[in-house]
Amino acid sequence: MCSKKQMELLFKSGRSHLSYPIKLVVLETPTALLFPAQAMFVAPKRSFKKSPDRNVLKRRMREAYRLNKSVLYETLHGKNKKLILAFIYTGKKIGDYAQIELAILNLIKILTKD
Repeated sequence: MCSKKQMELLFKSGRSHLSYPIKLVVLETPTALLFPAQAMFVAPKRSFKKSPDRNVLKRRMREAYRLNKSVLYETLHGKNKKLILAFIYTGKKIGDYAQIELAILNLIKILTKD
C-alpha cells in the first residue's frame, strides 16, 4: 500500500481487531482497487530497535497472510467489497511463525464473518 492519504484515513477512521500478538486495522473503501484487499504490515521501531528484527516480523506476517488470503478474497469477491488492511505487530518479543500465522488466521476469520 503506497497512498499516504489512504493510510491516514485507515488509521483515523478504521476499526480494529486484536488477536495477540497482531492488531488489525480495517477500512472498507469505495475506491476501485485492483485486488479485493490491500494490506500493509507494521513492526514498530519503538518495540524493536534493530531493523533485522522488524524485517523478520514483517516477513513472517506477509508470508502468513499470503498463504491464507484466498479465503478472504473469495468472501470479499462474493460481497463485492474492497478493504484496506494494516497488520500491526503488538508483541514485545519476536514471535515464531506458528504464533503469527495463528493470529492472522483468527483475524481473517473475523473479517470473513463481518
